[in-house]
Amino acid sequence: MDPALFLADLQRKPAALRDLAAHLRSEDPWAFLSPGVDGVVLLGMGSSAYAGGVAAARLRAHGVRAVCELASSDLQPQWGPGTTVVAISATGGSRETLAALDSHPYATVVALTNTDASALTERAAHTVQMHAGVEEGGVACRSFQHTLVLLSALEARLTGRPLAPLADLVEKAADASEHLLSTADAWLPAVADLVAGPDGTHLAAPARRMSSAQQGALMLREGPRRPAVACEAGDWAHVDVYLTKNTDYRLLVFAGSRWDDGILEWTRPRGTTVVAVGGDFPDAALTFRYPHDDIDDVRLLTETLIPELVAAHLWSAVVE
Repeated sequence: MDPALFLADLQRKPAALRDLAAHLRSEDPWAFLSPGVDGVVLLGMGSSAYAGGVAAARLRAHGVRAVCELASSDLQPQWGPGTTVVAISATGGSRETLAALDSHPYATVVALTNTDASALTERAAHTVQMHAGVEEGGVACRSFQHTLVLLSALEARLTGRPLAPLADLVEKAADASEHLLSTADAWLPAVADLVAGPDGTHLAAPARRMSSAQQGALMLREGPRRPAVACEAGDWAHVDVYLTKNTDYRLLVFAGSRWDDGILEWTRPRGTTVVAVGGDFPDAALTFRYPHDDIDDVRLLTETLIPELVAAHLWSAVVE
């Protein structure tokens, strides 16, 4: 892994997103799939599972039987031969994901991958390409973002909705990402200084965008090797609040949860350092906004770029 190449990968996000939007306008990547599938099992590890968890919850909210399981789990759902398994792996070589397919011998396997030919595509009946390009820095960043987009396209397929609105959203996310990158010199040092505390970084997001907190925390662990923990915004008051009392607690909030007031209830009296992204949060040390952040799905596709850039910034300092 290389911090300079990781930053270059991040800088290519807007162009890659626009290319992906063009693909969505030209064809449905899930056209082979019947809208009436009996059940969908999403399999993955790491960031693949983060994206899959949000996607499965969204499908269930539309009445589609769907679940995301860590590929390493030995408690795989057994839904019978009508099941569609979407195995998510950017490299197509995740050993846990490949092994999990043995637990679904009668399912139709779809590979969602960034690699054209791999052990995963050999075992799949169909392949959906991420179109994220080679990630030279060795960190799954564009492929994570593109996984979210392609799983949103799966949602459109299974709920009978057109892809054009999704392509529009992807283009808006490209605009938002471009803005974040072009203005990074102005905001990045301040954000990094605020969230990178001596006791690590905590990230909170609404359940519908939980992958943003999970991916952001992973980027801080994977690149600069800093302690970082993800939490769901409503659950924060039940599991994370305790650390605000006796540590130098630093919180990056992806705003927009109806339960953000539960966080404020404890961070305000304790003078906790909070940085808010994509929406207002009272008493935040810094509130960070960007174009189209009033659209929740644009937030989902864009906001992880902020902790990714913070990770690149901190990682470069470690290497130097």
